Amino acid sequence: MNVVNWLLPLSEITLPTVDTGSADRDTHLKGADFFDAEKFDKIAFRSNGIKKESNGDYILNGELTIKDVTKPIKLKAEHTGIAKDPWGNMKAGFSINGTINRKDFGLIWNAVLESGGVLVSDDVKMNIELQLIKQV
Repeated sequence: MNVVNWLLPLSEITLPTVDTGSADRDTHLKGADFFDAEKFDKIAFRSNGIKKESNGDYILNGELTIKDVTKPIKLKAEHTGIAKDPWGNMKAGFSINGTINRKDFGLIWNAVLESGGVLVSDDVKMNIELQLIKQV
C-alpha cells in the first residue's frame, strides 16, 4: 500500500477554536499580538510534494500560510504503521516534525525577561502525531 497517497494535500487550523488549556494564553494568541484571529481566521498547510528517503522516512514539502504570509517549508514524516480497525477502515499513522521561524510569518511579539532573555523563541518546533483514516 502506498502511504504517500494518505497524506492530505491541505490541512487547516481554525484559529478561533485554538485551545491550549489556558484561557488567558488563548485570548493572547488569538489577539493582534499573535495570530489576530479576528482578521486571519486560519492557518493552512498545503502539501506540494513528498519524497521518500533511503531510511524509509519521508520529506513532506509544502507551503505554510499564517496571517496571509505563505512560505515554503519542509517537514520530516515518519510512517508509523497501517492497521485495519474493527469496522474495516484502514488507518495510517505518521509522526511529523519540523521547525519554522515565527518572524517569517509576521509573528513578532515578545517580552524581555529580567534575565535578559526573551519570553518567546523565534523558532517554533512542530511535533505532530497524525492518524489518517481511509474509509471503506
